[in-house]
Amino acid sequence: MIKTNIKATNIELTDSVRDYVQKKIELLEKYVENSDTSAMCDVEVGKTTMHHNTGDIFKAEMHLRVGGKYVYAVSEKDTLNSALDEVKDEIARSIASYNKKRISLVRRGGAVIKAMLKGVAYPFRRRK
Repeated sequence: MIKTNIKATNIELTDSVRDYVQKKIELLEKYVENSDTSAMCDVEVGKTTMHHNTGDIFKAEMHLRVGGKYVYAVSEKDTLNSALDEVKDEIARSIASYNKKRISLVRRGGAVIKAMLKGVAYPFRRRK
């Protein structure tokens, strides 16, 4: 479960906005290990400024701390929901990339240990 802090700037934090943010964070939970109880997400939503001639520009920021890794994303869109969707997608991409790199590192380490046990030189060394 990801603990969540939601902050609203220049808009009112309604129940519908809070529920939509919660839904997006629940979708990110599949990238977080179940045993990680320190997962924390800070979300800030709001209007950027009041100086736009036509329409409002909404901003969504998300800071996610998972297992010692910090992931940050920000988006500005015409609607608050589309800004939140884009932020969620960027965070999901970052976490998935990190997990893939971590697994790859474990596999490379395993290949090196296997090669050492067989008595063969480092398997990924370039030949000159």
